[in-house]
Amino acid sequence: MHILVTNDDGVQAPGLLALAQELRTLGKVTVFAPDRNWSASGHVKTLDRPLRVREVCLADNSPAYSCDGAPSDCVALPLMGFVEEKIDVVVAGINPNANIGHDVTYSGTVTAAMEAVIGCIPGIAVSLDVPEYHSGPLDYNSAARVARKVTAKVMADNLPAGVLLNVNVPYLTEEQFKGYMVTRQGLRVYLDKLERRVDPRGRPYYWIGGESPTGILEEGTDFGALKAGYVSITPLQLDLTAREAMEVMKKWEWN
Repeated sequence: MHILVTNDDGVQAPGLLALAQELRTLGKVTVFAPDRNWSASGHVKTLDRPLRVREVCLADNSPAYSCDGAPSDCVALPLMGFVEEKIDVVVAGINPNANIGHDVTYSGTVTAAMEAVIGCIPGIAVSLDVPEYHSGPLDYNSAARVARKVTAKVMADNLPAGVLLNVNVPYLTEEQFKGYMVTRQGLRVYLDKLERRVDPRGRPYYWIGGESPTGILEEGTDFGALKAGYVSITPLQLDLTAREAMEVMKKWEWN
């Protein structure tokens, strides 16, 4: 098995290292990740400038590729031929915050997995629900083992075409997990606030600030599963068609 590992936090992020090390137990791992943090970048494809790739070493001295493009670019380039050996699956992460509900449209982690599906390769995004006020180093070990288990399952049983998995792991030890739950997207509640400020030259500038997002606690959702101590596995599809709305709109008078 040949696994492409990427992320949106940068090639030297500790979550990526933990993921790569754990997935090496399944097969060959190629790491191809951004050279900087692209969190909340969404689904980006760089078309207006050349992309630069260089070879680097991770903290364990294993080789990796670093690219000045977005997470989606870091999947597209290998699939388009930069990596000559066939890639069987793309795993993105481990993101140090949950990606649930509407987050999936912002998340570079999730959209990297989307890019894999566009390239007809299984894609898995893995995120860790770190408590808001956590301090000190993060423990990615449990999330990495979850990623290994999910990846092995995907390769053994296959995913339907056009589907990626969005995996969110509670910040617990494996012994504390309540289990694994297949979930639907929940409803994320954003508490953003526009901060208007003035620079030293008297010109206005703006920050998007506010409190950390929360969510609607519903059974069967990614947010609900995480809060209950379950690993949440949400199958997502790239077809965003609102089919119920189609049926309503077909009844509209268009002439």
